Amino acid sequence: MTDVFQVEDVWRGMQSWFSFLPRITLTNIFEIIIIAFLVYEILFWIMNTRAWTLLRGLLVIGLFAVMAAILKLNTILWLLEKTTTIAVTALVIIFQPELRKALEQLGSQNLFAGILAFDDGDDAAFTEKTANEIVKAVFEMAKVKTGALIVLERNVPLREIERTGIEINGLVSSQLLINIFEHNTPLHDGAVVVRGNRVAAATCYLPLSDNMMISKELGTRHRAAVGISETTDSLTIVVSEETGRVSLVEGGMLRRISDGESLRKALEQMEKQEETGGNRFKLWKGIKKNEGKAD
Repeated sequence: MTDVFQVEDVWRGMQSWFSFLPRITLTNIFEIIIIAFLVYEILFWIMNTRAWTLLRGLLVIGLFAVMAAILKLNTILWLLEKTTTIAVTALVIIFQPELRKALEQLGSQNLFAGILAFDDGDDAAFTEKTANEIVKAVFEMAKVKTGALIVLERNVPLREIERTGIEINGLVSSQLLINIFEHNTPLHDGAVVVRGNRVAAATCYLPLSDNMMISKELGTRHRAAVGISETTDSLTIVVSEETGRVSLVEGGMLRRISDGESLRKALEQMEKQEETGGNRFKLWKGIKKNEGKAD
């Protein structure tokens, strides 16, 4: 009996101790997970942009303010207090490019881009023949060190990028791609946008990446490929004009492609994703297409 009373006393003691803690519900746990995920994403974003350098400057100012408070430097503290409002406005201005890019990335997620897509969905799906033509063209250009930049559209529309170039609207073929990027031709400068089985536009301008982790050995062509992949879900193929090396860029990550088979596998994977998940959320496109048939 004594042991039973001791166990009950311990249990009551634990209950009284836990009673001081706030009650944790499933909602609280869910909120903690969301906040942890957001903090991680924000820190990851800061580490991969120019914001990391600016943040270190802010940390220096913060440490200076703490030291001023410890040493009771009232005049400096008064000045810091009065400039806080101005500092917040200045931060918004300084971080404007990074904030804009973050909002672009948020808006370019597949769910939103799919639901709010306003194109008519009449473009043909990406096929194996198109993949083979692209692989053939890329490695033919790599052999003779012809620089090339080919952006393959997926779920996020590239209409704004197309408007910066010249409309082509021709079936993808190795001859067409090689002729576009041939030296001293009117269309060789800039990027080519491929939608489905068609070359949509050439000489397109792409946004340059601000990622400080990109190797200094890589030129503007590679930085532009990374830049478009940071704001869209596109797949970009780059052929270096200096070395003839082939690179594949997706999601802000650049990787070398050693042979045609590796590139073909990457394009086949893209083709499978287009077939299985590419149109899952494109409700508006389906509605518009059905309306067109009814008319």
